[in-house]
Amino acid sequence: MKDRIYLSSPHMGGNEIKYINEAFEENWIAPLGPNVSNFEKEICKYTNASYATALASGTSAIHLALKSLGVKSKDLVFCSSLTFSATANPITYLGATPVFIDSDYESWNMSHIALQKAFDYFLENDKKPKAVVIVNLYGQSADYDKLKKICDKYEVPIIEDAAESLGATYKGKYSGTVGDIGIYSFNGNKIITTSGGGMLVSNIEKYTKKALFWATQSRENERHYEHKEIGYNYRMSNICAGIGRGQLEVIEDRISKKKQIYELYKEGFKDIKEIQMMNICDYGRSNYWLSVMTIDKNSKVKPIDIILALEKENIESRPVWKPMHMQPIFKDYKFFSTLENQSVSEDLFNQGVCLPSDTKNSLSDFKYIIDIIKKLF
Repeated sequence: MKDRIYLSSPHMGGNEIKYINEAFEENWIAPLGPNVSNFEKEICKYTNASYATALASGTSAIHLALKSLGVKSKDLVFCSSLTFSATANPITYLGATPVFIDSDYESWNMSHIALQKAFDYFLENDKKPKAVVIVNLYGQSADYDKLKKICDKYEVPIIEDAAESLGATYKGKYSGTVGDIGIYSFNGNKIITTSGGGMLVSNIEKYTKKALFWATQSRENERHYEHKEIGYNYRMSNICAGIGRGQLEVIEDRISKKKQIYELYKEGFKDIKEIQMMNICDYGRSNYWLSVMTIDKNSKVKPIDIILALEKENIESRPVWKPMHMQPIFKDYKFFSTLENQSVSEDLFNQGVCLPSDTKNSLSDFKYIIDIIKKLF
């Protein structure tokens, strides 16, 4: 069996162990400590966000972002359909109702056309969402000028799910800082990792401050343990934050390598007309987290053929995210499509493949992957 080639696995930069050792030497093994507060400051410095709260996961960050915006039981929350379930699940934690919005073909992210349809439908029934959760998919920002114009018109705040897009930009602003609240994920497969963890960022202090309060069990500022609100054990650990600090030092190197991987695939498949790499929009920089392609519907080669051919060689690849409105758990919730008789997100799911994008892989690894796929055509 050949050595496993992963989709996107952790890639240490070298200084992570320094911050971890400092935590051990100073006995900051408890949940909080200097690494946590410094990691928050360093994320703010990197992204130009004003405030940050380090949390246990990107999912917990979305949960507290929704709660910060006052989302409660039976409220409506509009949400990108083409995403991982962690984007939508926290809406249900609060008893709110998710409404799923289709993508566009240009960015693969939320469509302003579908978003407007959703607003029109619910406003006719004297309802509007409490928040809109917009995902920046596979490392690329959504087209926020179009989306924000609609949300601002109806005075509805945006939660920017930048779990996959730390380091990307939109018209000069870093991904995660365009909406009212942004969230990042540092899961093991992301462009940088803390092994597990997340971050909530905002330019409005009350959101991060309240998130911090809830994330530390809603403990009141009293000598004894006083609680007036339900809290959560959502704070990032000092050890994990140490890993994150070391990772953040090499993020630009990781983005550069991820872009190189994308370009290798694009060049490698340029003569196969059935293959189309995910479009990179010119309104900002992608972090190229995963290189993703689609296969023409009329091709004899199907996405599953590529996945199985790579799997046979111990190479990991995956389908594109299955849209939330297609998931059994969410099938009864409303969905608004971009086109009249076609769902863009379903189309991308049915035709898409996430290719191995691990920054530890060698040039020969990627040439090998490209050769396997080309032989199928």
